[in-house]
Amino acid sequence: MKRLVVIALLFSASLGFSQNSSKAKALLDEVYGKVTSYDNIYVDFKYVLNNAEANINQETRGDVTMQGDKYLFNYLGAQQLYDGKKVYTIDPENEEVTIENKSEEDNTITPSKMLTFYKQGHNYEWDILQNIQGRKVQFVKLIPIDTNSEIKSILLGIDIETKHIFKLIETGKNGTQTTITVNSFKTDQPLSKTLFTFDESKYKNDGYYIIRS
Repeated sequence: MKRLVVIALLFSASLGFSQNSSKAKALLDEVYGKVTSYDNIYVDFKYVLNNAEANINQETRGDVTMQGDKYLFNYLGAQQLYDGKKVYTIDPENEEVTIENKSEEDNTITPSKMLTFYKQGHNYEWDILQNIQGRKVQFVKLIPIDTNSEIKSILLGIDIETKHIFKLIETGKNGTQTTITVNSFKTDQPLSKTLFTFDESKYKNDGYYIIRS
């Protein structure tokens, strides 16, 4: 009899986990559908990097404009542009521009993937619901399927009303925690036709050194 009770409890726990996992995936599917329905997206965000053991605590802000795979990313005083073929990293401090080909096999999370990266490579768990700055934010926990990943887990906070990502908390296996909080999320903005076009002559005239790799 006791054995039957234990089996029943294990089955109930497994079923509950499965339902929570399905619920988490369903919410992420809603977010993905919302994000991919826009012509373009502008995100202004706060970035915090913390590792208590290494005594590291850095805070900065950045912004990114995305349209399809193309993006314009401003971060730490530098700018990165992807025009659909090449990545241009513009460093005003050193007056350098690095031009690289975008590899189709590159799995790095780029700005154009930052709102959709969760679609594959993770297991999902339903996490806590918090009231943050007057918004209801439901967290979903993502655990990398790849056991060799340097990431331990990612908490993705989703604004229940808008179905937009509000916060991302990434915890590394080395104890580093990276937090990205969205300050502003705008969609379908009027964009210049040349926003994702790199003008090499402009930077050459300004004395920038062009590096091709």
